Amino acid sequence: MKKTIIKKDLFINGEWVEATEYTELRSPYSGEVIAEIPKATVEEVEAALVAADAARETMASMPAYKRAVILEKLSALLEQRVEEAAELIALEAAKPISTAKVEVLRTIQTYKFAAEEAKRIHGETIPVDAAPGGEGRIAYTVREPLGIVAAITPFNFPMNLVAHKLGPAIASGNSIVLKPASQTPLTSYFIGELLAEAGLPKGVLNIVTGAGSLIGNKLVTDERVKKISFTGSPTVGIGIRNQAGLKKVTLELGSNAAVIIDENVNIDKLIPRVVSGAFAFQGQVCISVQRIYVHEKMYDLFVDKFIAATKELKLGDPLDPATDVSALISPQDVKRALSWIEEAKEQGAIVATGGESEGNILQPTVLLNVKSAHKVSCQEVFAPIVSIMKFTSIQEAFNQVNDSRYGLQAGIYTDNIHVALQATQKLHVGGVIVNDIPTFRLDHLPYGGVKESGMGREGLKYAIEEMTEMKLVVINQN
Repeated sequence: MKKTIIKKDLFINGEWVEATEYTELRSPYSGEVIAEIPKATVEEVEAALVAADAARETMASMPAYKRAVILEKLSALLEQRVEEAAELIALEAAKPISTAKVEVLRTIQTYKFAAEEAKRIHGETIPVDAAPGGEGRIAYTVREPLGIVAAITPFNFPMNLVAHKLGPAIASGNSIVLKPASQTPLTSYFIGELLAEAGLPKGVLNIVTGAGSLIGNKLVTDERVKKISFTGSPTVGIGIRNQAGLKKVTLELGSNAAVIIDENVNIDKLIPRVVSGAFAFQGQVCISVQRIYVHEKMYDLFVDKFIAATKELKLGDPLDPATDVSALISPQDVKRALSWIEEAKEQGAIVATGGESEGNILQPTVLLNVKSAHKVSCQEVFAPIVSIMKFTSIQEAFNQVNDSRYGLQAGIYTDNIHVALQATQKLHVGGVIVNDIPTFRLDHLPYGGVKESGMGREGLKYAIEEMTEMKLVVINQN
């Protein structure tokens, strides 16, 4: 059945603006053209910035409860259209529809959290008379919006990761220019429609699509932009940081997330969870399970059960509710992943299952005898590939996890409270998840990494802190 071709325009100053140029958007699964998407020029990005700049004072002066009402209305509107939103995600990203629905439900929660946090932005009073000369004075802090937030988002969570930028930006009274991933712009335009319906003033949100280098360079270097919130690759993120000057920057970058399986844990209980963490959305998740370190006493049993469960996964059309694994985001990513598997094999790794492609679908792949220098281990694989390694002592496992340029989240399964506490102290990552996979995330928790996994934190309260500036007020009563 031929898909309907959607045509979208730029969203600037609350209006749908016809672009100078358009480009075809193709389904990662079928290769069919599914949409025509604007390819913004520098002049069109400038128009978006002018609109956002004009809306700054409107948002900054809007009472917190009104910002909360807009976000609450957005959540309610999205709740009414869950199926439609999930189908858009499945269509543009090839995310299996069941997983896409989970993302939409999480997005609703993210905007609800943002609405709640809009009413909780506060400062503190400071005891001025704690220092000589402070007598008869009052001091307190307030948090003020920065102005224009430039949000640059990836393809893998095209709705919820956009929410993690739009939600706190609106909640804290900023205006936004959003540049969604080139492969997944439809969901951003969909949210733009809903926000307009929810009563967001014109110019507060502007959505521009097109060449990342052109749009990104303009947003990162423009003086009117006060904050960059970027989720994507370390290479691009580091480039943004180098260009941004004194702008505030939040970077959510790559990872090769690891989980440790200690001795004496219940293997049958954790296998489904770890398999899901490795292969959900084809492994295209920043905190997808990529490296598994298993105690030597549990290794053979774990490997056998993990491989058996992996072979049960269903490959196919993302719109089929039974599908577990579908196409990677592009044919180039399939080729890259296959080349990394081949490289590992040539250097002694064993393909226990998978390792081949079916069209743009890469079979869920389990690798054994992988060395830390192999790309499938030391780089972010962003594909349904997982490596299982053996360790003898828990300190050895900690060292192997830490032997990485990344540090986003790590998980450990253990029945030993002392080992669990050691893990929380010794693992050099942004988040340690005990008795669960590193893929665990709730949207109100602080989220971010160390090393090349980024800087700053998301999670609504924490993102709002990054999108506001603290101001000190001192009143002399003398």
